[in-house]
This record gives sequence, C-alpha cells and structure tokens, in this order.
Amino acid sequence: MGSTDGQQNPPPGVYIGSVTGSPLAIGNHNKVTLNQGSVPGSDEHAELLRTVKELRADLARFVATDVTGALDSELAAVAEEIETEGVAAPGRLARLREAMDAAGSFVATLASGVAVGHELSALLGG
Repeated sequence: MGSTDGQQNPPPGVYIGSVTGSPLAIGNHNKVTLNQGSVPGSDEHAELLRTVKELRADLARFVATDVTGALDSELAAVAEEIETEGVAAPGRLARLREAMDAAGSFVATLASGVAVGHELSALLGG
C-alpha cells in the first residue's frame, strides 16, 4: 500500500500511542478500574484493616464458639471488602459492630478488639 506522498500506510487496525489519566481495555470481557489519588476514607479503612487482621489472629488462639465464629466471619468480610474495594460499606461496618457487641467483654479484653472498636467508632460515629 502506498500513499500519495510516497509514505507507506500502516495495515488496518487500532493504534494507540499512549493513554494518560483514563482507563482503557481492548478485547472481550474486560474489567477496567481506575484508581487515582486516594479513596475517600482510605487511611481510616487501611487502619481498620490492620486492626481487623490483628483481632482475627488473636481470635484464632482461642477455642471457637458460635459467637467468636460469627465475629470472625464479619471480620473476614470487612477485610475482604477493604482489600478489594478500598473501603467497607457502612452496612458491613454496622454488622461488624453488632458482632463485636455480641462477643461482649471477651473482645473488650483484647487490645486488638479495643483497636477495632475504636476504628469502627471513628468510621461510624459513636
């Protein structure tokens, strides 16, 4: 193939020199995520994630009960949501608070439990 000015035309197709500041996907069944800057609340959620992991590690050292099992399930769900989405939804945090309340004084005796409670209060208020 030639052009009128003597230069070769490239074969047909899509050519992208560069992309900046925009998500881009080519092909079928793609998922594009653009994360620029920080997610609102990301610092608070990062700290919650850290304390949630500590509490889960502490809970693993005790004999499991229905109450601690339910708490661990909520802790795992919050950790997964923060790790995948960057934040945990208020409803998820409220369910974790309820599980913490159900565990009662047992969790309040653990430093990691106190830390999770503090982070929840900061994110949910009260």
